Amino acid sequence: MFDWLRETAERLQVFIVTVPIYVAGPAMIVIGALDSSLLSLPEINDYLVVMRCYSDPKAVFYFPLFAAFGSVIGCTLLYAIMRRGGQAVLRRRFSAEHIERVERAYARYGFLTLAIPALLPPPMPFKIFVATAGALEYPRWRFMVTIMIARSFRYYVEGTLAVFYGRQVIDFIQRYGLLLLGVVGGAALVGLLIYLAVKRARGTPVEDVTEPDASGTDDDAQSLR
Repeated sequence: MFDWLRETAERLQVFIVTVPIYVAGPAMIVIGALDSSLLSLPEINDYLVVMRCYSDPKAVFYFPLFAAFGSVIGCTLLYAIMRRGGQAVLRRRFSAEHIERVERAYARYGFLTLAIPALLPPPMPFKIFVATAGALEYPRWRFMVTIMIARSFRYYVEGTLAVFYGRQVIDFIQRYGLLLLGVVGGAALVGLLIYLAVKRARGTPVEDVTEPDASGTDDDAQSLR
């Protein structure tokens, strides 16, 4: 981490750990939303979830949901902005080569194109997948559910490790945060690849990314992460 990011994480840690849950929960939603939309605060959400669950083990049952819900809000904001701006905004923000790769991935793998990056830690790029989903008008409800499930899984795994392994996890994530998250994301990725292989073996058709969004034809809150 950069020095300023470490200082920010330490201050937020003290706040999130010491305040009551009715304050920590909404604060975690705000932090998650900011990180997933307008700001980039690598590892902070993961770190705060680990610290809260370590200091308050019973929080592992619900606190990861606050972080996941905040991430959904932030991603939906980015999705909405890109959906309104369309391809023009997308191409101003990302290179044509990267956009084409992501578009091909959506066309071929459907929701897995969004779920896998949501599970993986920084420096795995994620905002381009969210932005492309908005520009391609990927179904809003499917977009939100995918983000919620993927991020909840990631944060619950981290919180559970903090409860069972305590200080060892704290020290490890401080030193090797990316590696820890990489292991979590890698395990999830293997599971998703197995699912994809089974799906192909059964001959299940791949989702069509151009499927119209029946619930969002007049969306006015298009998002961007």
